[in-house]
Amino acid sequence: MLASAQNPAYKPTRFAFLCALRLMAISDPNDRYVRQAQFAPIGEAGQAQIESARVAILGCGALGSVASELLVRAGVGHIRLIDRDLIEWSNLQRQSLYVESDAEQALAKAEAAAGHLRRINSSVVIEVVVADIHPGNIAENLLDVDLVIDAADNFTLRLLLNDWSLSTSTPWVHGGCVGANGQVRFFAGVSPCFRCLVPEVPDPGEVATCDTAGVIGPATHLIASLQSSEALKFLSGNTSAINPRVLSIDLWRNQIREVAIDENLSSQCPACSGGQREFLDAAEAGVSQAETLCGRNAVQIPGGTRRVDLSKIAERWNSVATVQATRFFTRLQLPDDQTLTLFRDGRAVISGVRDIPHARSIYDRYVGS
Repeated sequence: MLASAQNPAYKPTRFAFLCALRLMAISDPNDRYVRQAQFAPIGEAGQAQIESARVAILGCGALGSVASELLVRAGVGHIRLIDRDLIEWSNLQRQSLYVESDAEQALAKAEAAAGHLRRINSSVVIEVVVADIHPGNIAENLLDVDLVIDAADNFTLRLLLNDWSLSTSTPWVHGGCVGANGQVRFFAGVSPCFRCLVPEVPDPGEVATCDTAGVIGPATHLIASLQSSEALKFLSGNTSAINPRVLSIDLWRNQIREVAIDENLSSQCPACSGGQREFLDAAEAGVSQAETLCGRNAVQIPGGTRRVDLSKIAERWNSVATVQATRFFTRLQLPDDQTLTLFRDGRAVISGVRDIPHARSIYDRYVGS
């Protein structure tokens, strides 16, 4: 017969006593961050700083969904989720925060992410912003944050974020990932800046995207984890531990390298050294915006001054879906009766949609900027 409290032969062992104490500790909400606070560089003081911090996640896709979960579990006190897109089935392969029902309902990413994150840690304040960030609204949507996690899907938005960061001296953690390759770098809102590395928006089709070159989940999770690590260093007051170099990783070829930003690049940078804010000032300069075409179920994305190499675009798209190529445009047939027609001046018409943020997302995914 087993010994029990009703059995006079029952004698509690030291092991049982310790187990009972640990079970009590596990049920204590105050014990949630104990292992993180036990990490000496963070400690109780650093954990308190983390819990009082405000972080914006710019993009809730492959990088943003993972980074937001890590930071919520770490106890960041206030997290603002910003995204313009809806959840699709192809997202589930790498965006591990989401589940099948999210894709079935085509929920807004920021809204779905908030629901999952609140169930993970109810003590964190989760703010949802479903919006397309542009020069006219970036300031209001990033107001009063201590740090921004870059989980954007295009270079125009990153360069806009860079301008805003320099103007407000607000730090951000860049992350990018395509295929099995990714890179991470912390930018402090001073020189050197992101534009030292990327002086201009790449020409359409010049840079591969996840939708044309693919991407694997382990790579996106690794890059998001590295971004979160740099964020925790900053938020806990360990700025001396932040990597001053660009960390670049190729998981498929097992290659890791660190690249310092050349001082000559910084001295010639039009943003951090020259003080130019052309991406942030675009709204005041009257740069044309996307628009819904009257009488049509379509959205037009404005072009620029550079001509697009349509044959190069057609080659890239051939691996994605049916392509129609002419001298004047290249057209990609997408699911759900949607089409993307790209013209030589960079202008595009996305048919089958009337929502501008959704149309912009399609353009960025398949054109690249």
